[in-house]
Amino acid sequence: IKRFLIRNEADTAKVAQFVEKTWEETIIPALHTYIAIPNQSPLFDAQWRENGLIDQAMKVLTEWVEAQKVSGLRMKVHREGDRTPLLFIEVEPTTANLPTVLLYGHMDKQPPFQGWHEGLDPYKPVMRDGKLYGRGGADDGYAVFSALTAIMALQEQGIAHGRCVILIEACEESGSFDLPFYINHLKSEIGIPNLIVCLDSGAGDYSRMWLTTSLRGMVVGDLSVQISTEGVHSGDASGIVADSFRIARHVLSRLEDPETGRILPPELHVEIPAARIAQVEATVAVMGDEVWNKFPFVPGARPVGDANVERALNRAWRPQLAVTGAAGLPPLASAGNVLRPSTTLKLSLRIPPSMPGPAASAVVKALLEKDPPYGAKVVYEAQKSGTGWNSPALAPWLSAAAEDACLKFFGKPLAFQGEGGSIPFMGMLGELYPQAQFIITGVLGPASNAHGPNEFLHIPFAKNITNCVALILAAHASS
Repeated sequence: IKRFLIRNEADTAKVAQFVEKTWEETIIPALHTYIAIPNQSPLFDAQWRENGLIDQAMKVLTEWVEAQKVSGLRMKVHREGDRTPLLFIEVEPTTANLPTVLLYGHMDKQPPFQGWHEGLDPYKPVMRDGKLYGRGGADDGYAVFSALTAIMALQEQGIAHGRCVILIEACEESGSFDLPFYINHLKSEIGIPNLIVCLDSGAGDYSRMWLTTSLRGMVVGDLSVQISTEGVHSGDASGIVADSFRIARHVLSRLEDPETGRILPPELHVEIPAARIAQVEATVAVMGDEVWNKFPFVPGARPVGDANVERALNRAWRPQLAVTGAAGLPPLASAGNVLRPSTTLKLSLRIPPSMPGPAASAVVKALLEKDPPYGAKVVYEAQKSGTGWNSPALAPWLSAAAEDACLKFFGKPLAFQGEGGSIPFMGMLGELYPQAQFIITGVLGPASNAHGPNEFLHIPFAKNITNCVALILAAHASS
């Protein structure tokens, strides 16, 4: 193994130069190839094994890794039975007995969705104004490139780093259902990390690094309401046979106040820690109306609530419901005057960070299925549930390192926010490695629109996040 001098800090100008060169010459071209592959997560592509799209995308990543000059690197794509593949990369420490850091990302994608702007397409990468558009570049295809480049930037200068383990999974968008198996299967190879870096989170703006302090959990399932065995003439049956959509609305009103959007069952709420409320107040002081005006409202529309602090708490710590799909509704062009026999709605419920996902799922099922209106057949079929995550306090060395990195590369102080999204892996790691420190960050800033149309990766921001991770890894080796 190549030996490195341990220095107090890296030359930041040289780090930035190396990262810039690597992104421009090799990462961006590789991301173009990756974006062009429609490797949807298994929840959205039942034929993923047969069509080989996940394997195609994984090959893009592994070929890039193989082309890099990284001292002490070994890589393997684990494929166990019918499970999704997992990319495992280990980079030996520059000096014996340095601690382990685990860096995490994923490479599976959400469905394409509709509404991409003219000239844009989920699977046709387009570079505009420093933004790389296309599905999966920001969420979360860039992660392996950024993580390994941060390590290489240190090796280029002979700066010490600890043992680095990079895990890239292929079913995060489906709830990471294969990850617990792989974590257990590779337990001895992973070791016991004392720092975990996740590159799959968000940012309040593009002018500084943002650290995620909490993640909501998620409960997903299908609510099905059936009132008749077949469709019937609406003029003949309406007023006698209840409309299945109305019954569904009735049942959902037990879960959500239709006027305010507040989730009604008290057992789906938690007491928000005072420290997190104070943190939200500080975040809102930085972001102002960017808390809500980053979203693409139609002219005249307004956000939920009256105050930005409450909106930020809604997004980070309170349960919220979205209906994300429907079945049983014909296209408008073929919607005749028929009282449909059934309606099925896909429900996505975000739950507070500290609430167990399985318990929340059980509450939802019991609430929606009890006492069905008109004796209809009402069934809630849970599909996945994930527990959120609340970050432990940063150790003094890590807080100082992250702040220093942000000031050096962004020229602004570090910022913190609770994220409304979910990363199932974080809660799992928090339980497995209770003594570990966490750096949860990412590139999903305003308008980047992961999961929706016009997703983009903000390239200058991604480069600076890579720079910051490099300095944090250097500090980790000396901690």
